Amino acid sequence: MSKKESTSTLWGGRFSEATDAFVQRFTASVDFDKRMYRQDIRGSIAHSEMLAKVGVLTEEEKNAIHTGLRDIEAQIDSGEFQWSVELEDVHMNIESALTQKIGIAGKKLHTGRSRNDQVATDVRLYLRDEIDVIAQELTRLQKGILELAEREADTIMPGFTHLQTAQPVTFGHHLLAWYEMLNRDYSRLQDCRRRMNQSPLGAAALAGTTYPIDRELTASLLGFSQPTRNSLDSVSDRDFAIEFCSFAAILLTHLSRASEELILWTSSQFNFINLPDRFCTGSSIMPQKKNPDVPELVRGKTGRVNGHLIALLTLMKSQPLAYNKDNQEDKEPLFDAVDTVRDCLRAFADMIPAIEPKREVMREAAKRGFATATDLADYLVRRGTPFRDAHEIVGKAVGYGVKTGKDLSDMSLEELRQFGGSIDEDVFKVLTLEGSVAARNHIGGTAPEQVRRAVQVARKELSER
Repeated sequence: MSKKESTSTLWGGRFSEATDAFVQRFTASVDFDKRMYRQDIRGSIAHSEMLAKVGVLTEEEKNAIHTGLRDIEAQIDSGEFQWSVELEDVHMNIESALTQKIGIAGKKLHTGRSRNDQVATDVRLYLRDEIDVIAQELTRLQKGILELAEREADTIMPGFTHLQTAQPVTFGHHLLAWYEMLNRDYSRLQDCRRRMNQSPLGAAALAGTTYPIDRELTASLLGFSQPTRNSLDSVSDRDFAIEFCSFAAILLTHLSRASEELILWTSSQFNFINLPDRFCTGSSIMPQKKNPDVPELVRGKTGRVNGHLIALLTLMKSQPLAYNKDNQEDKEPLFDAVDTVRDCLRAFADMIPAIEPKREVMREAAKRGFATATDLADYLVRRGTPFRDAHEIVGKAVGYGVKTGKDLSDMSLEELRQFGGSIDEDVFKVLTLEGSVAARNHIGGTAPEQVRRAVQVARKELSER
């Protein structure tokens, strides 16, 4: 252990020796929790406003506190504020600076609260602010998807199961599947915000306080829907952070799936789309390469966010009530999850509207793999053939196509009739790619008409947020 050092802590009265210098650094959180300084100052202003209302502070003391805190915020904004590891965290750094600035009134600010309820309040305020920013980026991404989906409502591409050509779909329809995933993510994010939007301030260390505080007032001043209802739970709850990271993990899973498709589609093997150069990088050795680094990196960051979720679940799983120092470890995973989500959404929201589909390549790909085989089976069923018989007939026709190198739509009527069933000239209306997608003209179907209608419904939803 390194040598002992004297400190200027605000809690040292009970201690007979200074904290070890290494322990001081090991237990300090100011290097990462200082990002919450605005929320900490906002909470302190609300707390002092309440203390003045209930008579614990005079108006003069309250005004001095408010002025001092705003001056400190301006100092931090400008980069002039000197953070101290000796003062452990963002709360004690700001309180110490306030006391130096305004004297004894600064020492009264902490009346009726603890760092336990203070940090719980700050983290909620911080996460609430970040959720609102993330919600805006998520909405921007969804708008970009709708813009591209509407533009490509008639663009035909192969739809896949098992990464094998299954049926023709429209590119717009495929993009709307991404939209629906993100729509559920948005709903989860708002649920998280609603549940976390309760004020722990006033719970104090764990049991509440003997001062005549007004928790409804501080909750209102800070924009919370209500105070939390149990002081023990208030200071030890980190469900909201876990829930946010759960949202983040699901969101990144969805972005990762979309990333995988973008990566495949930009490959020379698929060649379905072009990503503008500004979203790609080259190779240091292979001059021909154009790498889809943005979607690849988003795909990679999914594991990072999943790790943060597991870290927080593990952090909380064995903690007895109420607050424990373990909870200091909640912030770095949460903060990094926030940053990662925000950056990934920004990258996607910028990139998606700039995608350049290669429509003819997509259409030619949809012609391979007998994508209209199900349409032929449906045609036979409508003409009285039992489905299992129709399935066998079409299977034989596909086998013939494999041998001859012909798609179903390229076969003659005589060739199709040799396998059985009642087939007439009108069969070619359903064997074309356009006929196939147009036939699925129902809610949720891939028909261009349905894609455009779904875009309009989605735009109305977004306008009501």
